[in-house]
Amino acid sequence: MKYTFRKKVPGRFLVVGSLYMITGAVYWMAATREYHYIAGFEVVRKVMLVLMLPLLAKYAVQLGCAPFYPLYRRRMEKFAETAELPSVSVLIPAWNEEVGIIKTIQSVLDTDYPRLQIVVINDGSTDRTHEMVTCFIEGNERLKREGTSLTYLSLPNGGKARAMNSGLLEARGEIVMTVDADSVMDRNAIINMVRCFDDPDVGGVAGNVIVGNRSKPIEWMQQLEYVYGFFFKRADSLFNAVYIIGGAAAAYRREVLQKVGGFDHSIITEDIEMSTRILSRGYKTRYAADAVIYTEGPSDWRGLCNQRLRWKYGRLLTFLKYRRLFFSVRHNPYLSFLLLPTALYAEMLLLAEVLLLSVFMVYTVCTSDYVPLAFVIGFLSIVVSCQILADSKRPFHRNLFWLAPVAWVVFYAVDWVEFQALVRSIGRLARGQELRWQKWVRVGVLSETST
Repeated sequence: MKYTFRKKVPGRFLVVGSLYMITGAVYWMAATREYHYIAGFEVVRKVMLVLMLPLLAKYAVQLGCAPFYPLYRRRMEKFAETAELPSVSVLIPAWNEEVGIIKTIQSVLDTDYPRLQIVVINDGSTDRTHEMVTCFIEGNERLKREGTSLTYLSLPNGGKARAMNSGLLEARGEIVMTVDADSVMDRNAIINMVRCFDDPDVGGVAGNVIVGNRSKPIEWMQQLEYVYGFFFKRADSLFNAVYIIGGAAAAYRREVLQKVGGFDHSIITEDIEMSTRILSRGYKTRYAADAVIYTEGPSDWRGLCNQRLRWKYGRLLTFLKYRRLFFSVRHNPYLSFLLLPTALYAEMLLLAEVLLLSVFMVYTVCTSDYVPLAFVIGFLSIVVSCQILADSKRPFHRNLFWLAPVAWVVFYAVDWVEFQALVRSIGRLARGQELRWQKWVRVGVLSETST
């Protein structure tokens, strides 16, 4: 069985062309305009630099450490060559996932992992999810082979965390993986994830999530955002402090999940809460860049904004719950003194971004000081290009090379989405208002063809 990603080549050149025109205009003005000194404006540049210093320091550390990740990864692979492969249970929670559930299950089976249990948890679906899963189980001969099993649970709707805890009770594997039912697992994802558990203190491992739908500019934006964001997990992994392990591609030591008490159903982002809780208990967390899971990103702005509202709201609740981790001398110093404080600081800057960006643009236009902006654009283009080249699926990301020179504009669009999510989250927290799971219309990440 082979999977082919949906590819459409619509007329999107106008969007990218407009971004190139804006970027070209900045470079042209940086090369042709002379700086005009205006009394009092010089302080704007200094204030901007001071405000950005904490984040610049964090990125400097991460960019400096990330190149050492391959050496670190090879050490794990050598250990895996001599160690016995542990048994693995893959939990697939599903709520109204008739579009992609079968492809998700099939992709897990296609990994051919020797000691594999799949646990599908139907969380009260009202579509054809139950019918499709039961028919798949009845008609699939591969489930009868030795070492492979599929357990199916059909439960009343109770939320994702409760569904995961129910699946955890059925899990028999030493390693428990979670995969969303709108995702597709790469053939080597399980074995590459398992290799990170060479240390008994490793409690959780994050996989490399890639946005598989790439037919619209909004989907390109998410694809680029994921490549950019996941790259920094390489540095976090060197320090055993990956504090966001997304549920679409996560692996845990089962005994650790049992010790910490299972997933928390009171926080809507149960995956972020779990990875932070594992770190708070003194365990290590890592990132497997070569353990790839393809997921479907929202294909419209409303769905994307609601997705990020859930993520932002859940992360703020997690920060509140584990506030003792900030500047804690008893926990991982990289986490407590760098990652968490700068993450919270970035949220504070995001609130003020409209004002700060306006001031910066006024300063730039009035003084004709376009050189700093041109430098940032060029440096970011180089960083993004290197990140694409470093990704284990760089042929899949070749379309992003066109976006690298205009990535700075793309990230402003991401910031707008994050800004609305932050404002809405703060409003909900102030009112004590809970957030229910949002779901967007899915069309499926892949189209299936036979070999």
